[in-house]
Amino acid sequence: MLNFDEQRFLRIQSGAIALQKRLETVIASCLSAGAENIFFLGTGGAAILMQPAAQLLLRRSRFPAFLDMPAELVVTGCAHLTEKSIVVVPSLSGTTKESVALLGKLKEIGATVITLVGHEETPLGKGGDHVFVNFAEDDTSCESFYLQSLFIALAILKQRGEIANHAEIVAELARMPELLLEVKRAYEPKAETFAEILAGSDYHIVTGAGNVWPQAFYYGMCILEEMQWIRTRPVHASDFFHGTLELVEKGVSVILFKGEDALRPLAERVENFAPNYTDKLTVLDTADFALPGISSEVRALVSPVLLATVLERISAHLEVMRNHPLTTRRYYKRVAY
Repeated sequence: MLNFDEQRFLRIQSGAIALQKRLETVIASCLSAGAENIFFLGTGGAAILMQPAAQLLLRRSRFPAFLDMPAELVVTGCAHLTEKSIVVVPSLSGTTKESVALLGKLKEIGATVITLVGHEETPLGKGGDHVFVNFAEDDTSCESFYLQSLFIALAILKQRGEIANHAEIVAELARMPELLLEVKRAYEPKAETFAEILAGSDYHIVTGAGNVWPQAFYYGMCILEEMQWIRTRPVHASDFFHGTLELVEKGVSVILFKGEDALRPLAERVENFAPNYTDKLTVLDTADFALPGISSEVRALVSPVLLATVLERISAHLEVMRNHPLTTRRYYKRVAY
């Protein structure tokens, strides 16, 4: 595979899996101590990657789950954010400015802070009440964060008696590192073709629904815009028909991500509409990826993980094709802002 270290990938994703038992123990302790809600409070891309776990809780649990912007909470606070809140703060670097600022406010409030970081010797690596460290870099962080946050959501469901097959689901998830590697290998011959589509337009509408919408948002904003300087319009498939459809015409690229959860029909609605008006609809469907021995329930849960792992292969070809390394920045962590 192009510019890819298989053993490094396995090591990082296995590291995320290895955190499951301790994450479950911490969540059980928080709930036993009277926790009343959970906040997922990341910044930028890390925040987006928390959305599937929060959505799972909103759909399946009576335990209140919140998503918010640390930069806003530092200014305004939130009536629901109290000493009885669990707060999950993901940051690959452990130094994200807005999240570090939030940490001080969380300490004042007395909330229980769980930090998910790639580096321990950092403000967030040292500042959480419960710190979970799994080294990763940009090309491997999506799967790692998706899995860790999923384990947190599943642990809440288990402790509250809102899921009957927790052990079976976790056992299937433990197989994901090796299965994801096989998905990458199988998709590699197709990755360059998809990259050519992305390189072939200077503007893309990127859409999806359900738990893969965050990956559509993430890939548009954090990869195509930040890392490749390609203009995008990420839009949820539910909102596609409330504005964005008017931008669809011949020559306009529409990139559609399809997952396997109950919201798949919303993506199919876009898939049925777009070809009537543009000749550039491209679909990436998790149902096309083989996961031997994985149940349909778990396939639905890991749809964003699957997309992330395939999109990494596409990005590897895209940066070479455009002679634009994914590490190139003009402003991000380059200038004061």
